[in-house]
Amino acid sequence: MDNITIKDIAKALNLSTSTVSRALRDSYEISPETKRMVLEYAERMHYRPNPIALSLKENRSQSIGVMVPEIANNYFSQAINGIEAAAYERGYHVVISQSQESYEREIAEVEHLASRRVDGLLMSLSSHTADVSHLKSLQSRGMPLVFFDRIPSDIETHKVIADNKGGAFEAADHLLETGRRSIAHITSQPGLFITRERLQGYKDALQKHNVPFREELVKYCSYASDEVERNIDALFSLPQPPDAFFTASDRLALPYYAGLKKRGFRIPEDVAFLGYFNLNVSDLLDPPMSVVVQPAFEMGHKAAELLLDLIEAKQKPDAYQTVNLSTKLIIRGSSLGKE
Repeated sequence: MDNITIKDIAKALNLSTSTVSRALRDSYEISPETKRMVLEYAERMHYRPNPIALSLKENRSQSIGVMVPEIANNYFSQAINGIEAAAYERGYHVVISQSQESYEREIAEVEHLASRRVDGLLMSLSSHTADVSHLKSLQSRGMPLVFFDRIPSDIETHKVIADNKGGAFEAADHLLETGRRSIAHITSQPGLFITRERLQGYKDALQKHNVPFREELVKYCSYASDEVERNIDALFSLPQPPDAFFTASDRLALPYYAGLKKRGFRIPEDVAFLGYFNLNVSDLLDPPMSVVVQPAFEMGHKAAELLLDLIEAKQKPDAYQTVNLSTKLIIRGSSLGKE
């Protein structure tokens, strides 16, 4: 059965379409009796507003676009849950796309979201995005933008991040306190904001303990399938091999943990392990993994609230916010002190 329209309601009740439209919007111009009659009939006939028509009329789709590197990444899944919760609270729908860590795909997907007339866009950059001119262009065309987690430094808008530097410092400091002095840092592409911040936190902890920074212990990863084996082999071929691993993202923690176990290394006796990791399975590993947990849900929720505030604001804000949320270090068996 075809959906009933405003014209159908008007014809059935012998009213004008403009009267029905105003009654459905609870306009003060329409009498309470007419409103009651229209609303009762609309409910009885299961009337639902046409979102496309509303979008054209009000230049608003009541939807926001979300661009993340990878939906399968548990961290981004949790962030999306927060985004959807905030959007639902404000009456918006969410349209999700993923870049799959590709700069070219990010450009294409962003343009696709814009063509769907989303009211604003939430972004976490791909690991290969160095040039953000496509996003600057979108913003200059009037699209409200908010960034979270992987943020650009040269676009002026609201941004929501975790305390990357503080979380990495706390993680590396813990490993150093347990007697480790050769800590491999496995991290993402060097151009990312989160990579730079976490690397700096790692360096700050080394400096606190008067341990020299060694560039050969830092591995920048592109998530290639053969990369884990190659990097572990390279690290343990060093004259001073690692006595601890600190991985800086969800996607890196499990593969490197498994790679060490596969080679017969005892954790933590031979090598300690600590990772940025938001999966609940970390305490089920043998031994349970010590982790830095990011507030992914809260980050997504806050970023969505800021975007919706931008969308609904009557004028540009006086200043943009960069919200920095705290991380949490959870110490388990994989990073216990040396025997």
